[in-house]
Amino acid sequence: MKIDAVIGLAYAAYYGGLAYGCYQVIKANAKDPIHMMQLEGYKPKDYLAWLKDHKEFHFSLKNKSSQSKTPLVWTDRALRLFTTHCRLNAGLVIFFLGLSMLFYDSTPWLVAYALILGALAHLQFYVVALSAKINWQREVNINQGYYDTAKEKIREGQEKGQLKVVGITGSFGKTSTKFMASTILEEAFKVQATPSSFNTPMGLSKVINNDLTEDKEVFVAELGAKEPGEIKEVADLVQPSFGVITAIGPTHMHLFKTLENIQKTKYELIDALPEDGLAIFNVDNSYVRELADREKRKTIRYGMDLNYKPDVYADEIEVTDKGSRFRLHLPGEKGVACTTVLLGKHNISNLLAAASIAYALGMKGKAIAQGIGKVEPVEHRLQLIKGPTGVNVIDDAFNSNPVGARAALDVLESFKNASKIIITPGMVELGDIEEEENEKLGREVAKVVDYCILVGEKRTQPIQRGLKAEGFPEDRLFIAPSLDEATKISAHLTKAGDVVLIENDLPDSYNEI
Repeated sequence: MKIDAVIGLAYAAYYGGLAYGCYQVIKANAKDPIHMMQLEGYKPKDYLAWLKDHKEFHFSLKNKSSQSKTPLVWTDRALRLFTTHCRLNAGLVIFFLGLSMLFYDSTPWLVAYALILGALAHLQFYVVALSAKINWQREVNINQGYYDTAKEKIREGQEKGQLKVVGITGSFGKTSTKFMASTILEEAFKVQATPSSFNTPMGLSKVINNDLTEDKEVFVAELGAKEPGEIKEVADLVQPSFGVITAIGPTHMHLFKTLENIQKTKYELIDALPEDGLAIFNVDNSYVRELADREKRKTIRYGMDLNYKPDVYADEIEVTDKGSRFRLHLPGEKGVACTTVLLGKHNISNLLAAASIAYALGMKGKAIAQGIGKVEPVEHRLQLIKGPTGVNVIDDAFNSNPVGARAALDVLESFKNASKIIITPGMVELGDIEEEENEKLGREVAKVVDYCILVGEKRTQPIQRGLKAEGFPEDRLFIAPSLDEATKISAHLTKAGDVVLIENDLPDSYNEI
């Protein structure tokens, strides 16, 4: 009996030790799958779609994502997911431990148990998906509570006449316009704008609940969407009286499928305005102009093409590698001279959107021009950075659409008497037109740059075809596995005064292994 007890204890110690070691390995490797789930908006369906396209992660035990671009943020939701993830793993380990103890004297089961635990350790990307599904209803209930509280806060502020709300949406330009509008409006108002790219229901709810204080007079909210109905959801939350559509173009085409679907989704902001609300449209953009032409509410049309009769427009435009100068025209006022450090003609369009908002809220041309002079470049959006070696870096890392890419090349071309280098992985999320647009990008890059550094061998094949079609010299084309490696290559190609354009920097979920 004593011998049997000792043998039993030995088996128990073995199984328990193996289980504990496996659980610690699982816990230590939870960070990467939770990070990817966070990047996919905690939506198990989108996360599994990403996992399907990245088979190298299916049985991953080792962290492969650098998290240097959009790092994992340990929000309350991420921590709740981690807790459920750990509990689920612990339950699976204990279940197999209990099952194995029934056969503790069976050598084949001992081996099977070790293999099962090893397999579990390698399947953490799937266990996180299951954990997110387990948490789903709880998260829906928590989010609804935050949403309702934020919505009521906005409603109370507007009923008291203390708060005016501006909603901004568009396929591109909305984040830049938001920050520009905030800077200009601060010449006359106390302003709260949503930070960074906070444009989802939960991001907006957090800002409203935590940051929107009673002394604020204007709330400027960016509204984003990846599918129809999402703009309506955030517009219902922020309840704007002023709505701006900056542009409509081929972004997130893998989800929207057609430009008409994008057009309808962006119009959800205007549709959410009250009858006495004000709609602001960029009439230089043909898809936005269509919406403006049929709008029944009061409108402000802005643009640079006078053929479309904009109410707010710019002329006498001069764009250089140091910034821009132009004359701003507002209804009923004389033109006013404006100067900005922002690069590119398309940024004048964004400034016109911001000026239209300020005009709608009662500001005059002189105050708006003063605000325009104070606008700083938005981080990662054609941000000019002077490197320590005298090399100019144009950081356009957040751009990933054809219109913005061409605008960035125009800015790059404006630098005279300098060697021009582009670093890019190309554009993503363009659906069926992605390869075609990236090949076009390659053709246009070939006409502007002296050196081209592509990030990722597989994804950049269409750009390579475009470069080749234009006869771009092969000895001036470099392919790097990562942005860090690309930056190292550019360091060997540049001297003081040269300019490097970083055009798009894909998130970790697009890493090529």
